[in-house]
Formats: sequence, C-alpha cells, structure tokens
Amino acid sequence: MFAHNKRFKNKGLTLALCSAFFITSLAHAEEDEVGLIESLSGFKYNETNFMQSLGVKFEGWTELGFTGNVSSGSGTNGPVTFNDRPNEFDLHQVYGVISRDVNRETDTWSFGFRFDLLYGTDARFSSASNFDTNILNSTGDRQLVFPQAYVDIFMPIGNGITASVGHFYTIIGYEVVPSAGNFFFSRAYTMQYAEPFTHTGVLLDYSVNDNITLKGGVVTGWDAHFHQPANFLGSVSYTTDNERTTLTGSLITGDIRDAAGTGTSSDERNRTLYSLVLEHDITDRLHYVLQHDHGREESNGFRGAAQWYGVNQYLFYDVLDNLAAGVRMEWFRDDDGTRGLSAPGISDNYIGVTGGLNYTPIAGLVLRPEVRYDRSTKNQAFHNGSDNDQMLISLSGIFRF
Repeated sequence: MFAHNKRFKNKGLTLALCSAFFITSLAHAEEDEVGLIESLSGFKYNETNFMQSLGVKFEGWTELGFTGNVSSGSGTNGPVTFNDRPNEFDLHQVYGVISRDVNRETDTWSFGFRFDLLYGTDARFSSASNFDTNILNSTGDRQLVFPQAYVDIFMPIGNGITASVGHFYTIIGYEVVPSAGNFFFSRAYTMQYAEPFTHTGVLLDYSVNDNITLKGGVVTGWDAHFHQPANFLGSVSYTTDNERTTLTGSLITGDIRDAAGTGTSSDERNRTLYSLVLEHDITDRLHYVLQHDHGREESNGFRGAAQWYGVNQYLFYDVLDNLAAGVRMEWFRDDDGTRGLSAPGISDNYIGVTGGLNYTPIAGLVLRPEVRYDRSTKNQAFHNGSDNDQMLISLSGIFRF
C-alpha cells in the first residue's frame, strides 16, 4: 500500500495545473502501482509499443493537503514541516519522473537514468544550492526543483556493481521527500533537521549475497551540487532469509563549508552523521520500524561544536487491502540549538506523536488523514513563541498518474 523506503495564488495554481496536465498526458504509475488513468480507463501508457521500444517509463503524482491548527496565529506550524502552513489548502507536490532501468540480470554493461521534477510548497525543503537556488532562482513558497538527475551504470563485476552518477536523494534515514514514499503526510523531525536531502557525486551499489547489500561513494556534502567539500556516503543493509527483518546502517562524514565564512578551507569543519533503521514484519499485517540518528559537528572560527540525535518508532497495521493505520512516536534532541528548530544556541527536546490512516478508495488515489501532537520540553517553540505544544489535524490526497 505504501513504500517504506499559503493559499493558492492564481498564477501559481495555473502553472501547477498546467504542469500536472502535461505530466499526466505522458505519465502513469510504477509497475507495482496503478495510476488513476489506468484505474479509470484501463489504458497503460508505459506498456504501449512506443514506450516499450524506448525502454523509458513515466510516472508521477499530485498531492494536495490541508493542515488545521486551531490555536496558531503565527502563520506557521512552528518547527513542523513539510505541512508548515496552518489552516490552508496547499499544492504540496506535482511530481514527475522519467527513467530507464538498468538490466542487472545481464553479463554485459547496462545503462539507465532517472530525472525527477518537483513543483509545490514541498520543493523549498529539498532545493540544492548552486542549481535549484542559483540557476533556477527558485524561491518563495512554491518552487520548482530537480531533486534527482543521474545515470546508472551496471558493471558485470562479481555479483554486479551499479554506479549512480549525478544528483540523487540521500540514503540516510527512513522518511523521504517524495510524498508517495511515506505513510504520513507530515515528516519526522529527524528527516527535516537531522539529515541531508540530496547529494551530488558517485554512489556504488553491490549485493554481496541475498542478505547483505553494500553502498558507498563520494559526494559533495549536504544539499549542494559542487561548492561543498567531498564527503564519504555509505551504508550496509542486512535482510534475514525470510525477508521479515531488515537492518540498515548508513553514514556520511566529511568537511562542510560554512556559508557565512570566507569560502576558504579555514572555514571547513567535519560533520558526521549515522542512522540506523530496523524494519520488522511482526505479522503479515503488523509492521514495526525503529530509527536512530546521531550527528556531530566540529567547531571552526564561525560556529562552535554541535550534536543532535533522536529516536523514531513506527507501527503500521493493514486493516484491509485498501486501508492501513499507523502510529509514529518521535523524540529529537537539538543539543546545541544549531539545527534550525529554534533561535541559534537554544537547545531543546522535541516530541511528536502522530496517528493516521492510508485509505485507497480507488486505485491511484490515496487519502491520508492524520492527527499530530507536538511538544517542546524547554522552550515555547509553537504558536509564535507562546506555547510549548500544539495539535494538528490534517488531510492530504495523492493522485497518481
């Protein structure tokens, strides 16, 4: 059912709907997902002779959402993102993908690619410097970004190595930018404040056997195309023989350059983050996820040393074939007030409890109601600095092409 892995202004709405219509005219869902076009008409774009001959597929979705906050007068939901605007209907994502899969079952070299386009209020949280922010000049509440643009190269070495070269999403953590890849409408604190969103570089993927998968490569820091120093990014994943349990450990380490500095090596400092994610199927219908992140930064002449960490737990239950329920409980600690949740230097603990449903009335449409309670234990992080807690009642709809 799901993948574990401001008000409208006329101009913005027109552009969004045109974008949605253009992508819809080309796109349709993944092989394991059914889009509205196929659901309503039975027509499968990606299975036409023309698309099959190209070896290319299109996919995407549009997400609309509303977040209710009865006590907010500040125009935001405090540190909660991506649905950070209270009492407004928003166009969160118009998401389109064009891709060609590599053939990993061959004894010769194979090539593929993937390009992602994201427009909407969610785009500002995943824009990368030196391209989205500079070349596209993407600013404001609704932005246009290209969060992924890379080629895949399969090399028949050993069990097969796949190299991804370009700009791609991080492998750190559990929740992701694409709304169709998450159970909940809102995002966890760790996803927004503890982890990078994207990288630019080279990442190798190698399956040692049916249980162990290794990933590793060199990337340009956090959420940047070229101006950040090189970092190591890697992970190790182990899956049991019965495929009911998977444990993944991921790491990024290396220097970052302070944007407030002079741009020289003297501004650089080491930042290291690891993430552990345990996924377990308790039964065929009941699923559990545990995530732990811990990050550290060294000091330099502009900023002091810092650390942040947290624990998330998820429990999902498949009530029916088209209905699932979920609970997320999270605790995030910004130990030195450096992660953007509050004023610089103000440390705090952030606790969130979210309950929600995923309901699929027809194939290609997912409705996601949720209730979320947030609390900051030391400072008044909500309602424009007047309260230390808040309650959000939200609903989003994802319309797959």
